[in-house]
Amino acid sequence: MSFSQKYQQLPTVDKDAGEQESLQRKDPRKRRFPLVIAIVIIMCASLPCARMIMSRRFWATCPVPQRNSSTLAKLPSHYTLPSGDKIPSVALGVWQASKGEVGNAVKTALTAGYRHIDGAWIYRNEEEVGQVLKASSVPREELWLTSKLWNNLHAPEDIETALDQPVAFKKEGNNIMDEDLTADPYPTWQKLEELVDKGKIRNIGISKIQNLTANKLKYQPAVNQVELNFWNPQPELLKWSKENGLLLEAYSPLGSNKQVGKSLSVPEVKDIACKLGITPAQVIISWSVQRGVCRFFRTIAVHGIHPLLPVFEIPQEDFEMLEKAAASHPPQRVVNPSTGWKLPFDVFDGQ
Repeated sequence: MSFSQKYQQLPTVDKDAGEQESLQRKDPRKRRFPLVIAIVIIMCASLPCARMIMSRRFWATCPVPQRNSSTLAKLPSHYTLPSGDKIPSVALGVWQASKGEVGNAVKTALTAGYRHIDGAWIYRNEEEVGQVLKASSVPREELWLTSKLWNNLHAPEDIETALDQPVAFKKEGNNIMDEDLTADPYPTWQKLEELVDKGKIRNIGISKIQNLTANKLKYQPAVNQVELNFWNPQPELLKWSKENGLLLEAYSPLGSNKQVGKSLSVPEVKDIACKLGITPAQVIISWSVQRGVCRFFRTIAVHGIHPLLPVFEIPQEDFEMLEKAAASHPPQRVVNPSTGWKLPFDVFDGQ
């Protein structure tokens, strides 16, 4: 540790050189003890050191948890949708999982106890996911599969082809916006309702659509998939969704790729992990589920699947501390496709 220019390391002074020399001969370890005390006192006199000692990070090592996770109450493993179906509260997402990788990730997830897989036609890996699920020993009735209707498939006649965003693109163009279906997604929704009646779909939801409920719906959206995490907690959206019976599904629950390490290092998160005897990742996921949010984990974190599975009820005072910490900084949205799609507006405008 470097010293402030204001402070200089002081030389040690022997008041009784003869006595000190005698002590040195008797026990070399004792000789160093006063010197160590002097150095510690000088170091702690500097303001940076004092701040370090007072900070949470200094005490974040937590060699002995204050509680054992086995004494914590478990959070619900499922949420009940308006249809009565029960959706698992934690899922594996297969976005950006390449061929060969996604199959192994799904196998690992199933072994770890996951029963909810979140995919999409645009991910280009649903076939491999399906093959693994079919070959597994997990009964089909225990599995929950989420897929998404991509932008160039919003026309009613295309919907049965594949099942993400509120902006619909014309099939013959490259990111040419279909203004009619973007302004009014109701025809798309009606076709999805027909597929529910046919039994091809069990539940239908939305993602980034703001103008659907202006129409009379036969089936209300069961879920709304959004970016939701410590850095973008969206408490107003969460409150509104609960009041209207709409379950939020959150992608990037630990933050984006560049935010994961930052998320796991939040002082409040580390403190609660230490207190409860669980990992920082479990703290964040438990906090999320306790908020009433369904969480997705990407396959690139497959090696962390098993320890992320158990979620526990966080004591109310710790839960409120995390809520306050998450709301103490400006929200940081990472995923915004508006620019990439070359749209004349922001899909999140007004949110």
